Amino acid sequence: MEDTKDDGTVLVEGKPYMRDAKNNLVPLELIKPQTKLEDELVRKVMGYAEDLSAQLARFRGHTFTDLGEFDALLRQEYGQAKGGKKGNRTYQSLNGCMKVQVQVADFIDFGPQLQVAKGLVDECLNEWSADARPEIRGIITRAFNTDREGQINRSEIFMLLRLDIEDERWLKAMEAIRDAMRVTGSKSYVRFYRRDDPEAAWEPVTIDLAKAA
Repeated sequence: MEDTKDDGTVLVEGKPYMRDAKNNLVPLELIKPQTKLEDELVRKVMGYAEDLSAQLARFRGHTFTDLGEFDALLRQEYGQAKGGKKGNRTYQSLNGCMKVQVQVADFIDFGPQLQVAKGLVDECLNEWSADARPEIRGIITRAFNTDREGQINRSEIFMLLRLDIEDERWLKAMEAIRDAMRVTGSKSYVRFYRRDDPEAAWEPVTIDLAKAA
């Protein structure tokens, strides 16, 4: 019968083992000291990381709850809450030195109209031939190529919409792209800023570990 400890050791009939990457039980005395030290280090750091991750998750939940309750209070008292139609909103301290921003990002997918747009764009490219600027060809190629996950390159699709081309087929293609866009969901992000005085530039309060000072 196995008894797994917090340090990763597994007791089998009273003898200590550890599991390797192939799920094999390795007797503890056969594991190199430096390997065991590295394992202990990783387990220690991961313990802190998992605790911090759980704290951040709770913090995010409490933050959105507090902001939501405040919005509900405004709606009850004044018939209107913060934010526009999309849901972006900003909350600021009285002294103008702290603010919390909520930004809502939409997830965009594309319907079958996108294939119609691609056909029209290909017609334009074939007719323009050598007259088409290389950078435009590059944007078009990247826009309709799928990435490793099989997803359309959305940023390049949006680049197509910004190109100033008056060809009638191109304009119809851009209309087809706009018709193909579908909002499939959204996600809210909360960001925090502070500054020393109301005339100073805003500085983000970093919670992202990769960007932390």
